[in-house]
Amino acid sequence: MKKDFEVMLVEDSRTQALKLQLMLASQGYHVAVAQNGLEAMNMLLNSHISIVITDWIMPEMDGSELCRAIRKHDFGNYVYIILLTAKDSKHDIIEGLEAGADDYLTKPVDDAELIARLTTAERVIRLESSLKQRNKEIALLSITDPLTRIFNRGYINDNLPKAFKQAVRYVLNLSIIICDIDHFKSVNDHYGHQAGDEVLKFFVKELNGALRKDLDWMARYGGEEFIIVLPETDLTGATAAAERFRSIIARPVIRFEDHDIQITASFGIASIGLEGDKSHLTAEDLIKAADRCLYQAKEGGRNKCIGMSI
Repeated sequence: MKKDFEVMLVEDSRTQALKLQLMLASQGYHVAVAQNGLEAMNMLLNSHISIVITDWIMPEMDGSELCRAIRKHDFGNYVYIILLTAKDSKHDIIEGLEAGADDYLTKPVDDAELIARLTTAERVIRLESSLKQRNKEIALLSITDPLTRIFNRGYINDNLPKAFKQAVRYVLNLSIIICDIDHFKSVNDHYGHQAGDEVLKFFVKELNGALRKDLDWMARYGGEEFIIVLPETDLTGATAAAERFRSIIARPVIRFEDHDIQITASFGIASIGLEGDKSHLTAEDLIKAADRCLYQAKEGGRNKCIGMSI
C-alpha cells in the first residue's frame, strides 16, 4: 500500500541506507536518500518531504546539526525527525531531542519498531496539518462578515490604515468609496428582514464582482453601509468607478418570494491628493471625508455619487 508521506533517509553508509530503503519501500514509502546533513538540507529545500530519518554520526553536517538546521527553516509544513544513533546514554538522548529531533532509535534498528515510530510520525503530521488548516479557517472567519462573506469592520480597522500609510509614504493614489443602500429600512419594514438579507447579499455580489481582482477590496462597514478600497486610483478614477457601481445596482430587479424589489444606492468618494504634505492625515480622515460626501449624496436626493480629495 502506497503511503501519503515521502521519507528522507540520511545515512552515510551505503549498505545501511540500502537496507533501510528496501525495508521502507516494502511498506509503501517513497524514499529519498541523502549521504549527509548538508545534502539532506539541499534536498529538503526543493521538496515536500515530511519525515526525515537521520543518522547521528555523519560527515559534512551530522544528525544533530541537521536537526537544528531544519528547525531554523520554515518549510511550510512540519518536518518530523527521527534520529538514529548508537549513542544510548540519557545525556545523548536529551542532546538529540534538544537539537530538534521528535523521536530517536538506537542502532541496530529494529524494523518493526521503526515502522511503529513512522506510524506515530504520520499521525502527528496529520494532526498538525489539520490544526493549521483549522487555524486558517478561524483567522478567515474573524475578518469575514457572516452574511455577505466579504471582509468585516475588523479587517477595515487593520488594513485601511496600512494602505493609507503606504500611499502617503510613497506618494501613491488611494481612494475609498462608502456606499449605502437607499431606503433600506423600508425594505426591511415592507418585505421583512429575510428580504433585507437577500438585498444585502445581492448588493455585495454585484459590486464585489465589479472590482479589480487582487487589487480592490470591499468590506461591510455596518448595517447597509459598505467601504470599497481602490488602491492606485485618483478621484477621477474613483468617481467613474462609483458611477459604474451606482448604475449596476440601479438596473436589476431583485426577486424575493412573490415580490420584485428594486434598489438604488448612494456613494461618497474620498481620495488622497498627491499635492501637499499628507503626513498629518490618517485613514480616519479619509473615512470622514467619504462619509461627508455620502451624506451630501443622501441630502441631494440619493442614487448619487459625490467625491472630494483631502
